[in-house]
Amino acid sequence: MRWVPLVTRSKSASGGLRVAVGHPLADEYLEFLGVRARPNTLLAAAFDLKVFFTVVDKPPSRVSSRDVMAFIRAQRNESDRVVVRLDGSAGLSSRTIRRRLSSVSGFYAYLLARGDTSVLRNPVPRGLVTRRQRERPRQGVPLVRTVKTLPRVLEPGEVDALVGALRTERDRAMVEAMVLGGLRRSEVLGLRLGDVRVGERRVFIADGKGGRQRLVPMSSRFVATVARYLDRERPKEAATDRVFVVLKEPRRGQPLSAYGLDEIIEGARGRAGLAHATCHELRHTCLTRLREAGMSLEALQAQAGHASIETTRVYLHLADDWLAGEYRKAAEAIDAQMLEVAQ
Repeated sequence: MRWVPLVTRSKSASGGLRVAVGHPLADEYLEFLGVRARPNTLLAAAFDLKVFFTVVDKPPSRVSSRDVMAFIRAQRNESDRVVVRLDGSAGLSSRTIRRRLSSVSGFYAYLLARGDTSVLRNPVPRGLVTRRQRERPRQGVPLVRTVKTLPRVLEPGEVDALVGALRTERDRAMVEAMVLGGLRRSEVLGLRLGDVRVGERRVFIADGKGGRQRLVPMSSRFVATVARYLDRERPKEAATDRVFVVLKEPRRGQPLSAYGLDEIIEGARGRAGLAHATCHELRHTCLTRLREAGMSLEALQAQAGHASIETTRVYLHLADDWLAGEYRKAAEAIDAQMLEVAQ
């Protein structure tokens, strides 16, 4: 019988999210992933597997590298949706294709690790072989190249306009947590009452990206705003200990969702007349300004909660004064050398 992948959601026995696509092997992998990953990551992986096996139209045990290459070609040529591409070509973005390949590769890596006899190897190639691989065996050409772009940030006037367009202390506190503290959207929504340490002017991130915990220093402005929200707006009858909750009926007192926060930002952006402003751009803006103000990369890495300092290095390029300063020092040294030669 032909397998038709279909993503379904339900609650596990522990109350967590359970996702399935209708195939025993894939569903076992998603159950395994659900213990390790965030709900959004789990949903993305399930959707990626659904798309892959719908396009390939084969059971997992019969998929070959040829099928993977055909899938990449099909995704690049997909034209039934509007995608803004930097290179002007059609199809899905390279980042989306790479994510889908990563999900498929993770699925097969799981099958191999558990010793599944129906799968002999991972059909997703690690990269294309090159002549240089004899010297550097793991430096193959990626299957899908992605355009490396710098994150967009907001100017100070744009941040002021956005904050001025917010309607509640709750909304201002959430935006300030991102633009002044560099918190991720999920970290803001995950804050619990005990995590906000007003006296220390810090917040405790209990479940950051990758499950990492950290203490994040926060500005006095955020501390004052969140205190006003807790005192004046947060429903006293709220049963949850999440800091940020819905203020209006019918979900009054329940934890605010990611969709709800995005709606708040989108509404304020429209009222402020801004062309762009997202939760992640607010985080990028904070980290860029901290770097411009002289914060070291190591401190910035700790503030951001990055696992690798290589991820933090992008803020060197976002901070205009860093590159300009480095160039001026090098240019002055070159000019001095040329002057000595001329004399």
